[in-house]
Amino acid sequence: MEKLVQKKKTGGILDTLKTVFWAIVIALLVRTFAFEPFNIPSGSMIPTLLVGDYLFVSKFSYGYSKHSLPFSVPLIPGRIMSSEPERGDVVVFKLPADPSQDYIKRVIGLPGDTVQVTDGRLLINGETVERDRIEDYILTDGSGQAIAVPQYIETLPNGKVHRILEIFGDQGPSDNTEPFTVPEGHFFMMGDNRDNSADSRAFPSRFRFVPIENLVGRAEFLFYSKDSSQPIYDLGSIRFDRLFQGVN
Repeated sequence: MEKLVQKKKTGGILDTLKTVFWAIVIALLVRTFAFEPFNIPSGSMIPTLLVGDYLFVSKFSYGYSKHSLPFSVPLIPGRIMSSEPERGDVVVFKLPADPSQDYIKRVIGLPGDTVQVTDGRLLINGETVERDRIEDYILTDGSGQAIAVPQYIETLPNGKVHRILEIFGDQGPSDNTEPFTVPEGHFFMMGDNRDNSADSRAFPSRFRFVPIENLVGRAEFLFYSKDSSQPIYDLGSIRFDRLFQGVN
């Protein structure tokens, strides 16, 4: 009887280990080829994304490269099953200067486009992008003070509509740039918080253009959101109104 009990215990442990193993394998496959979770640590995409947002990125949207794999293991040459993002997509990508870092920005310039910012206005291929002033966005600074920030609806040439902020009006540090022509196979990225975003406009820039092989995936929807300035046990700081919202 004692040996039978021992065999049952041993079999139970082996079954548990097998279950855990396959659960890990399935999770890695989903993370690699379908959806990967990311969190937002900075305010460069406010008002679209807030600090403390957690979202899923679709890995299959633009195909797969080595950066689709854990730790960017170089098993995929170039990019396979590739498709280009659309103008206005919110994209996670590996920083060209340091692929260990993930950035999230909006695609503004496609291959062959000329992009420029003049007095705060975005120009694509010489045409000024339409924007309309709406109600101010109430931004909370580091000291907890509420600040009213100019907010606009921007409409890109393909009809994609999104909100942007101009904290310093039209005279921010990146509100006047030279024209940039996007090379083949690359993209020009900008944050929606235009005066508080290190992106393709910045000089000196950690990246000017993002190569297609550095794209990780398209931001799809939020699955959790919490004011990260509040303690983790503070349930009142969970932003329930943002849960399961799509990223536009």
